Amino acid sequence: MSVQSAIKDRRSIRAYSDTPVEEDKLNLVLEAARLAPSACNRQEWKFIVVRDRATKEQLSKKADVLADAPVVIAACATEAEDVMSCGQTMGTVDVSIAVSFMILQAHELGLGTCWLGSFNEAAAKRILGVPAPVRIVAVTPLGYPAQSPAARPRKALAEIVSYDRYSCRREMPT
Repeated sequence: MSVQSAIKDRRSIRAYSDTPVEEDKLNLVLEAARLAPSACNRQEWKFIVVRDRATKEQLSKKADVLADAPVVIAACATEAEDVMSCGQTMGTVDVSIAVSFMILQAHELGLGTCWLGSFNEAAAKRILGVPAPVRIVAVTPLGYPAQSPAARPRKALAEIVSYDRYSCRREMPT
């Protein structure tokens, strides 16, 4: 599968079969995160793999979709307050890149994911024992899809790209 195919065909999966995720596939997904680029190659992240049913059920009260997936991964920024010269926090950017790598690798392996940013971070941190300075940037279920959602509409390039300067107009190079 090409990267372009993975990008085009990947979908957010919100229903999972009860088939367990094989250890080698889980490790490939985690390895994709490990190999992701990070600011100054600091790799200031931690990925919490949750398989325990009771813990997933507790988390699902703060973010639905999680209880039925065989695995849940919480992606954390361990140095969440460090800011790059552009003003963005290193941790949020780095962990977002790593999670993107993970979800593409999962798709190639036939696994589904769903990037979740809609969760109660304080509650999730308590449930998972995450210390105060660490931030949970994203959470994703991981497992075999029990659904095949259709592609959702995407904006045309002309609506999201401008050249040389920011522009509200739709434009393409001539």
